[in-house]
Amino acid sequence: MASDPLFWVVAAAAISVLVILMIGIGGFARGGEFARKNSNKIMRLRIAAQFVAILLILLFVWIRGG
Repeated sequence: MASDPLFWVVAAAAISVLVILMIGIGGFARGGEFARKNSNKIMRLRIAAQFVAILLILLFVWIRGG
């Protein structure tokens, strides 16, 4: 499985969701001007990244025969 390129694409998508989530949580925790300006944008970006990651996971499972 580690030699499969689609696996690494799915892993990268999942890690990107985690990074976006951590940035969002860090922004909420610090508060201030950054949180006021960017919280909604970051969370919308996280939802879009999760959507892409889930689609890639489903594609991976479908291609590999479930």
